[in-house]
Amino acid sequence: MASESLAPSISNDSENSCVSMVDVLREEEELEADATAVLGDSDIHNCTYPAGYIPRQALYSCLTCNGQAGVCLACSYECHEGHDLCELYTKRNFRCDCGNDKFPNNKCKLYPTKDGCNARNTYNQNFKGLYCVCMRPYPDPEDEIEDEMIQCVMCEDWYHGRHLGNKDIPGDFEEMICTGCMHKYDFLWAYNIYSQETQKIESAESSTDVDVGEKGKRSCEGEEEERELTTPQPSCQGESEVSSRTPQPSCQGESEVSSRTPQPSCQGESETTPCNSEPVLKKARIEESGDKLESVDLCLLKELQRREDTVQDSATFWKAAWRNKLCVCPSCKDMYRDRGITFIIDESDTVTAYEKRGKEKQTPSSQYDKGLQALSSMDRIQQVEVIQGFNDMKTELSTYLKKFAEDGKVVKAEDIREFFSQMEARKRQRAAAPFQYFCK
Repeated sequence: MASESLAPSISNDSENSCVSMVDVLREEEELEADATAVLGDSDIHNCTYPAGYIPRQALYSCLTCNGQAGVCLACSYECHEGHDLCELYTKRNFRCDCGNDKFPNNKCKLYPTKDGCNARNTYNQNFKGLYCVCMRPYPDPEDEIEDEMIQCVMCEDWYHGRHLGNKDIPGDFEEMICTGCMHKYDFLWAYNIYSQETQKIESAESSTDVDVGEKGKRSCEGEEEERELTTPQPSCQGESEVSSRTPQPSCQGESEVSSRTPQPSCQGESETTPCNSEPVLKKARIEESGDKLESVDLCLLKELQRREDTVQDSATFWKAAWRNKLCVCPSCKDMYRDRGITFIIDESDTVTAYEKRGKEKQTPSSQYDKGLQALSSMDRIQQVEVIQGFNDMKTELSTYLKKFAEDGKVVKAEDIREFFSQMEARKRQRAAAPFQYFCK
């Protein structure tokens, strides 16, 4: 890249290491991305209490004041500076507790007039700084095994990958549902199998070219669905070889099936693909407007539950947009509401959507871009001095913070200010040294 040619490299022969300014800026860009993931759409200046129960926001638990309460990002800065804060990442439908009855000795500085409690808030062990089924802190000083932590989309607790009951964790999942929540909301097993079959069908279809014939329409108990048609298909009551180039007939009120595998009789089970396979059970849609067509007579969940579900004692991993495949018939919507999980059919509830909103609020120019612009305006000597200064600061800061880690002390704002004051004093001494030398 052209930008890389602007950055010099500083070598350290004793450690055989080489660091460039571009490396530094890229590291800063990664830190910015991590901050966006955590802070996302949160407000850093104002307490979120007046906004009520926020659909999703970054939260912190103050272990110094109360280990069973949550405060918003702004309050963590303004009202709990220097306290022992536990980062909770994000939680849904939560209202800031700062200054209410859970904090009898601390009033909120940003919004002091709050009710005594937030009745709709829910709390789990994360607010006490504990995570996973092992109920350990993170990072755990006694755990020598390196393991990633994954958040359950239902209970929002965090779990070690090795404690989820899965032999292998896929690398392309977007959301995870823990073992406990799969037992609690066991209807999800039907969708889990449905999702796996859908992926296989979509994968097979994407790898094969399909000819498109003339368009036609077929009625199925009053419902109309637009299909790509070429030749008629034999009755579903017999065995037949079905091609993706030809349509599938109505099957006792169900929609058409398109598959490359032999189709079974509607009155029997198939060894490969059941008669009510993924295309049959796909929710009806109005192609012209893109809106969902909801019908009291069509329940995707009931159709899926007719099959035998393989329930396991493990977590499940879901790909992007899996929520859009959940049934939204009136009966299922009532079920979601009664069980307090209406968020499951809301795509804006996902952490991915939350992070996207945060990125959209960011300024177009990142620290990485600003750094490259500043770097390109310097000559090579200045570039070397800047990277050398950064390395010196990084080394001295690591040494300075090491004593806090050894003593188990919390780093406060005044400690950081003291560090940079010392850095500035040493810088002035170094700048004055040549002048003193020549004066002699």
